[in-house]
Amino acid sequence: MSHPLWSGDFYNEGTGKDDIFDTLKEECGVFGVYGHSDAASLSYYGLHSLQHRGEESCGMCVADGKEFNYHRGMGLVKEVFDKERMASLVGNMSIGHVRYSTSGDSRLANAQPLIFKYRDGDLAIATNGNIVNAPQIRHELEQSGSIFQTTSDTEVVAHLIARSSKDVVEAAKDALARIVGGYAFLIMTNDKLLVASDPHGLRPITMGKLGESYIFSSESCALETIGAELLRDIQPGELLVLDKDGLKEDRYTEPQRKALCAMEYIYFARPDSDLNGSNLHASRKRMGSRMALEAFVDADIVTGVPDSSISAAIGYAEQTGIPYELGLIKNKYTGRTFIQPSQELREKGVKMKLSAVRGVVEGQRVVMIDDSIVRGTTCLRIVNLLREAGATEVHVRITSPPFKNPCYYGIDTPDRKELIASNKTVEEICREINADSLAFLSPEGLISAVGGDNASDPSGGLCLACFNNDYPTTLDFDGEEKAGCGC
Repeated sequence: MSHPLWSGDFYNEGTGKDDIFDTLKEECGVFGVYGHSDAASLSYYGLHSLQHRGEESCGMCVADGKEFNYHRGMGLVKEVFDKERMASLVGNMSIGHVRYSTSGDSRLANAQPLIFKYRDGDLAIATNGNIVNAPQIRHELEQSGSIFQTTSDTEVVAHLIARSSKDVVEAAKDALARIVGGYAFLIMTNDKLLVASDPHGLRPITMGKLGESYIFSSESCALETIGAELLRDIQPGELLVLDKDGLKEDRYTEPQRKALCAMEYIYFARPDSDLNGSNLHASRKRMGSRMALEAFVDADIVTGVPDSSISAAIGYAEQTGIPYELGLIKNKYTGRTFIQPSQELREKGVKMKLSAVRGVVEGQRVVMIDDSIVRGTTCLRIVNLLREAGATEVHVRITSPPFKNPCYYGIDTPDRKELIASNKTVEEICREINADSLAFLSPEGLISAVGGDNASDPSGGLCLACFNNDYPTTLDFDGEEKAGCGC
């Protein structure tokens, strides 16, 4: 009999509250190439570098100026694309996508890029993010005769473009101006590539160059992988158009208050990526250092929860002089398995991914650095792992403010009532996770650590809505139904 925690085809495929590993799910990642004869291979390596942003499905669409060649599949990049498949993807322009589904179903029909036929030829769209007002627009389009093929929010934009009487660039401007949310779009026709960022810059997207070719990626680490030079971030409200005439820098709306997702700095992006000119590893080290200044505790060792908290743990250790040790080891090969674990393993499911190093933590007072607490269940398991391995004290330090509010812009988060920080005080959470002490990084400390100090913007150019309930866009609905990524 299938266990209720095993909600998909794979044991650790479950989403949201059905996932025993209580962490925020990576969003999605996009990668685009314009003007390179081997666009598909570059996209393969780029998507592989963005794999951490989505492991459920991936896809790639390549254009040769006349027609599309594309492939999408469920699974990892290395599973979906083999040598024969890659050989069929011929063209000098490409967009690709890795996906973790949240508000859209986890099925092949929703894998991106989404491909459409319309009056002017072929259209492919890939996005990272969420369109808050997609349900209203979708209902309006269905009432006027549109037939949707997927449950993805992204298809709304395709319908808006296809129904317009204007050329694809002007139609895309109109479509983007209608939608509300956080997003980074790659839109491709047979002879054009369009790149757009939402008016607040909530979702990251960067531009690079490889020779005479232009490269676009959700994170700069993918540019580094293929040897491309990072040029700059795509600006809020900006629309780039690439065609036979070269690169045209345009915009579809005026930029609004800059509000890049703070969780990109805290958790999502790879430590070798840069955001707004700031390296993620360095930023996370500063978070740890600031955490030490705000909430020092006398201890014997500092350890970080792999992988996203290692940099912050190093920063905490350097600031305090307490030795940094590998007290927790991550099993990187749990992968996706059809084998359902026993009840005993299910109850201690975190041991499938993490192990405490007894020889390091036994008899020691441990400072455990983590990036966030969502429901508190995984944090409790990790604290207990350390205690079972012989730690005499476990002091938890979280390098973000308390996560109290759901995200509507592309992160898979539980309902507010399931977020432990929404319902309990710090002291109550401390008892809930079985820690000797608990402290969270202040919003001011976070802003300072990522280099967001700006007297004219108290939020430092970040979206902090998950911490302070200050959402940068209007939310025209009640309840929690649109938390997550609509791609």
